[in-house]
Amino acid sequence: MKRIILSVMAINMCAFGLGQSAIASLADTIEKIKPSIVGVCTHQTTRRPGTKLMGTGFAVGNGTYFVTNAHVLPEVLDEENKETLCVIVGTGESAKVRPAKQIQIDHIHDLALIAISGEPVPAMVMGHTEKVREGDEIAFTGFPIGAVLGVYPVTHRGIVSAISPVAIPVVNPKDLDVRMIRRLRDPFDVFQLDATAYPGNSGSPVYHVETGKVVGVINKVFVKETKEKILENPSGITYAIPVSHVRQLLEDAKIPY
Repeated sequence: MKRIILSVMAINMCAFGLGQSAIASLADTIEKIKPSIVGVCTHQTTRRPGTKLMGTGFAVGNGTYFVTNAHVLPEVLDEENKETLCVIVGTGESAKVRPAKQIQIDHIHDLALIAISGEPVPAMVMGHTEKVREGDEIAFTGFPIGAVLGVYPVTHRGIVSAISPVAIPVVNPKDLDVRMIRRLRDPFDVFQLDATAYPGNSGSPVYHVETGKVVGVINKVFVKETKEKILENPSGITYAIPVSHVRQLLEDAKIPY
């Protein structure tokens, strides 16, 4: 009996040790990638507040380029009143607003590339879509509620719970719209995650817990409009665009990564 109890205790201690190791690994990864996370915003001196946070982005390439969702960017800037696109670099009191410009857009996969001039930001490393498996532990870092509580990126952790098509065939033709027809004509897979993201998380990098390599980009809003349109009560599922489309975006813009 004593031998059984000791064996159980040993197993529990090993399990606890593994848990502590995983937690330490994520903490180290967050510390490494956090400087790469930026807020994507617009700025207008005559507006109060002058800076409006639209979503999240992350540094790629040489550190002066950032990936985000296309729907995060404003459709039109009020240039007459000097509204500009910008990114927020840094956190808390040290956060700085830096002017940005649009470089490349991929409307099909809802991705955008923007750039700043001057001092670069540490860039994240791109992973590979084909290496992602259901059950992989991931995390994503961004601004889930904008700058309501200050400019402090928040990290959520979960797993890749499914890899599935961005759109599913519908039975009723009235449920079809132009966007869904386009998706059905040119389908691609997305990652379904079991961690909850919010609108401000749009554009957040999804990365492997241990390596910090980017495997996808959070897309809470745009994908749901296509994938869950026919549901009467849409779920709280979070989706991510696979990193292969980020790689293609950078290649199209001739940006080394």
